[in-house]
Amino acid sequence: MPDTMTTALPITLSDIEAAARVLEGQIVHTPMHHSRTLSAITGADVWVKFENLQFTAAFKERGALNRLSHLTEAQREAGVIAASAGNHSQGVAYHARRLGIPATIVMPRTTPFSKVEQTRSHGAKIVLHGLSFDEAKIEASNICQREGLTFIHPFDDPHVMAGQGTIALEMLAEKPDFDTLVVPIGGGGLIAGMAIAAKGINPDIRIVGVETSMYPAMLAELEGREVKVGGATIAEGIAVREVGRLPLKVARDLVDEILLVEEEHLEQAITLFVNVEKTIAEGAGAAGLAALLAHPDKFRGQKVGLVLCGGNIDTRLLASVLTRALVREKRLASIRIIGDDRPGLLALVSKIIGDNGANIMEVAHNRLALDVPAKGAEFDILIETRDAQHTQDVIDALTAEGYPPRPL
Repeated sequence: MPDTMTTALPITLSDIEAAARVLEGQIVHTPMHHSRTLSAITGADVWVKFENLQFTAAFKERGALNRLSHLTEAQREAGVIAASAGNHSQGVAYHARRLGIPATIVMPRTTPFSKVEQTRSHGAKIVLHGLSFDEAKIEASNICQREGLTFIHPFDDPHVMAGQGTIALEMLAEKPDFDTLVVPIGGGGLIAGMAIAAKGINPDIRIVGVETSMYPAMLAELEGREVKVGGATIAEGIAVREVGRLPLKVARDLVDEILLVEEEHLEQAITLFVNVEKTIAEGAGAAGLAALLAHPDKFRGQKVGLVLCGGNIDTRLLASVLTRALVREKRLASIRIIGDDRPGLLALVSKIIGDNGANIMEVAHNRLALDVPAKGAEFDILIETRDAQHTQDVIDALTAEGYPPRPL
């Protein structure tokens, strides 16, 4: 994308360093660790910055606190308002309460229940409105004007961008020889702040952004295409229809490439964070790792810094993602067996499955299917195995005993 800086940027490295001084002692200086397993899987030398370990489990605290710290006394007394799908709202609510500032948060009705309740627990007034961030933002603007509040934008604000950029300061202070930083893109505040910080320290570092294929708003803007977005993504934290004007200006100059990832890559990344790093990532938080999984050739052999930027995932969604991973790996498999409707048949089939070391999770016994003989029976059996080969061994054993199953 950019070769050189062509326009004046909205913030400087000095602004980000000043933000770091504001944040010192008020947020968690999150750890960054090398991951040998993720490095082996992706072919890159992978380091992970665990921003999911902030008190509100997301990086958004940084920008929110920096912005709140620059309010006038009159603005503090009147209060603030924000629109967010969750993480920005929690950052604003938490630090507003710490600083004694009244806060109202407008959230889309589609926001995961866990994020709504966590935000409410920080003492903010919650308004649920609309089905998207954009609709919530319009309502927040209306309330802001009506009640004389100060709007805390989640990404299109210099103080917010500077706060987010402190992540790159911390990463490069610990490991100055990164080749590439991979950063999720929603509205663009995170990647804008990090790009200015990182390029200010090392002009040769590569900045790669990540968007979901359903919401490629930044990429479309940079390529001069009509922005077409939509769909139910598990990365709702970066499901934005319009990126910030200030971050867009930064991206034109400093972001080297933007990659798109599919839902399958996001699910795989969430699962790897659980199984490998023993940590929780929401869809947006896992987008950086998803990019390495989807586009390994672009990172192979490089020292890559990932930002695990949030861990606020609904528990039911997390359970679904982990279960789907078992199905994808064929550690959970549904098979159908059709046989004579005679006593003991299910027990016989169950014994074959058990003798081969598999576990039966569910059984559905159907005698009324019209494609089954009147004296026959159909069994749909969900089995749990060690891996895909073990599943095949069970299928082969059933077939050898005269009960060939059909995978579903």
